[in-house]
Amino acid sequence: MLIAIIIVAAIVVVTRTDYRDYFAATQFINFLLGPATVALAIPLARSARLVKENLAGVGLALFAGSVTSTISGLGLVWLFGGSRTVALSMAPKAATTPVAAAVSSQIGGVPALTAALAIVGGIVAAVVGRTMLTRLNVNDWRAHGLAAGVAGSGIAAAQVAARSEPGAAFAALGIGLNGVLVGIWCRSLRSSGGDEIDRSRHPERCRQCDTSRNCPDWDDERHVLPPEGSNWRRLRCVLS
Repeated sequence: MLIAIIIVAAIVVVTRTDYRDYFAATQFINFLLGPATVALAIPLARSARLVKENLAGVGLALFAGSVTSTISGLGLVWLFGGSRTVALSMAPKAATTPVAAAVSSQIGGVPALTAALAIVGGIVAAVVGRTMLTRLNVNDWRAHGLAAGVAGSGIAAAQVAARSEPGAAFAALGIGLNGVLVGIWCRSLRSSGGDEIDRSRHPERCRQCDTSRNCPDWDDERHVLPPEGSNWRRLRCVLS
């Protein structure tokens, strides 16, 4: 999979193919991401009893994983001085690619960037996930499957599914519910309120392009501030 991505990317760059043309020509492959993810419901249905027996642990892992992935994505962007748009594109990256792109478009991110980040994250999870869990003496395929699902990695989930049907069931559960939770956290981050920050230490910024209000290029007609007391301001204060 990783080799195929590198080869295709190299061909697109060398032939100077416009991304929009490439995407239009490969829309059917992109469409198949949805059915491929839904197909994981088959082993989930077969292992329903096993899932019910482990529901408490699964719920705790899903909550911790979805919150950590969302906050860590935002934190990395702020740490390296990225814009608000990049941060909102990064936040839903741990959801499976179709869900992540849809959430990104709803909260003001760039769906194409989010999809790229989700794909890269899925590849990383597939490459290092199993090895890391094995070194930590985690040998239960249910845990491997759930970890792949919470990482939003269809590749890792497919690897687990080839070895264990219960593992595939937990991967399907992780992918589905993690997508729901990531969507909730990202939507609440955009819309819910928070405490107002110290404007002398944290200058107001445009919610569209992240330009500071103290910048000489500021234009009240062209730039728009985030709502008063929004979570964007609160998290910017906490993470800066």
